[in-house]
Formats: sequence, structure tokens, C-alpha cells
Amino acid sequence: MSKIRDQLGVAGIAGIFLLAAALFFSNFMVRPLETRSAQLAARKAPSTAVQPGAEKVAAVYEYLTKEEDTTDWLAKLHAIGAATGVQMKSASYKTHKTDTRIVRYEIALPVAGSYGQIRDFLKRSLAEIPVMSVDSMNLKRNQGMVQADMRLTLHMVKS
Repeated sequence: MSKIRDQLGVAGIAGIFLLAAALFFSNFMVRPLETRSAQLAARKAPSTAVQPGAEKVAAVYEYLTKEEDTTDWLAKLHAIGAATGVQMKSASYKTHKTDTRIVRYEIALPVAGSYGQIRDFLKRSLAEIPVMSVDSMNLKRNQGMVQADMRLTLHMVKS
């Protein structure tokens, strides 16, 4: 043993020790980390090539897909108006087709009532008609009544 130590010298022994330490570090530290990294990358990477945000767009389409037809939503809107005491005048409807699967039905709806009735009408309408949005609203006070010109939109998915 002393003969090998004399032939290798201090530098040779240090080199053998460093080589053994590097092999130990590689086998017990680096390889497990590489394996874990590959597993995490496999979990993160989708199995198919999906565009970023595609899941969110699909969720929007799913949310807007309802069994009710436009006439059902309009009947519900009229019923809410009657229940809240809002006086509804004649409304106009316009369909806006887009390049996507979503169709927009714009409703110009003049109503009259107290401020509380109009606020209750909008609150209930938005709660009970999930595909509806309020685009604009102009309020005018006239002889103790509030007159509101509303622009509402129904967002529906083409069937």
C-alpha cells in the first residue's frame, strides 16, 4: 500500500479521491434530479399541440351554449320587467353575425319606472339571463319617473 502511495504521490491520491467524489455526486445527485425534471416536463407538456388559451375559449363557448332560444330569453326579459314593475315600451332587435361561432342579438329597450325598479330589473335580468350583457344605458328623470334607454346584448353560440 505504501508502494502505491509513493508512486502516485499526493496529487495522484487527490485525483483518485476527486474522481470517486465526482462519480458519487453524478450517480446520487444529478441522475435523480434529471429523472425528476423529465417527469415534470412530461406532465407539463400537453400530449397534443394545443394553442395557448384554447381551453379558455372552449370554456367561453361552453358557457354560452344554452338550450334556450332567443325568443325564450326575450320572454324571460319581459317577465322580469313585469315582475319588477318596469314599464317596457317597444323594443328593437338586431342580429350581428361574426366570423366566430358567437352570434350577438342587440336589443334596444326603452323602459320607465323608479330608479329602484330599473336597478332591480337589471339585477334580476343579469342573474337570470347569463348570456346577456348591458352595453349602454342612458337615464333621464321625467316627472318623478326615470326613463332609461338600454342597449342589451344576448351572446349565443350558433347551433
